[in-house]
Amino acid sequence: MLAENFFTQIHGLIDTIKDTQLEPIQRAAEVIAERLEKGGILYVFGSGHSHVLAEELFGRAGGLVQAKSIVPHELTVDLDMEKSTFMERIDGLAEVIFATTRIRKDDVLILVSNSGRNAVPVQMALGAKQRGIFTVGLTNTTHSKGVTSRDKSGKKLYELCDIVLDTCGPRGDALIQPPGKAYAVAPVSTIAGAVIMEALVCAVVETMLSHGVEPPIYQSANIDGNDDYNRRTREQLKEKFPELRELFSTF
Repeated sequence: MLAENFFTQIHGLIDTIKDTQLEPIQRAAEVIAERLEKGGILYVFGSGHSHVLAEELFGRAGGLVQAKSIVPHELTVDLDMEKSTFMERIDGLAEVIFATTRIRKDDVLILVSNSGRNAVPVQMALGAKQRGIFTVGLTNTTHSKGVTSRDKSGKKLYELCDIVLDTCGPRGDALIQPPGKAYAVAPVSTIAGAVIMEALVCAVVETMLSHGVEPPIYQSANIDGNDDYNRRTREQLKEKFPELRELFSTF
């Protein structure tokens, strides 16, 4: 059964991620925790289907209050798949995103791209480097190393970020090949990326607690009383870091 095979393969993939990515996850968590403790924000950018992972850390129950997604609508597949594919290859769009995003030098930027080859994520990494912003790349290095860059720099995401987290997926993303067929089904980048993202949150929280800092964490808005809890948590954070008041107007 293909479905049963998928369950077996996905368990193996998660084990591979655990065995190979815990060390870079912890390194990224150390930097993120340090920045959050000083009033920084963790930004996450993704285009195409990667925008799902950008939203994974934003406003989630059990998630970091100091996390925000960067998801320009023209880069998401929900409005127009062909348009978003075209847009993420456009030279110069990353500069528009930086010009309209309040990301600061003391924040952290996670850049998500399965292939790591398109112009926008590559130029986001280059733009962050020029601005002195610490970057974490979430990408499929097996796929990325097997394709050419679509950016004029000739670079790919994994070559530019300060820390790279590898989803460990197959080239082309889809995991299961039906017998006798040339194609594969069941893409895994979203599952693998979400696993890495939430492991990263765990590592950030553990690191902050080890520093004696209580991390601001959202609780489920679908449990009575938590709307007030989340509101108080944001207000306490703004009192501690007044510079976040303007930023939190967009949260």
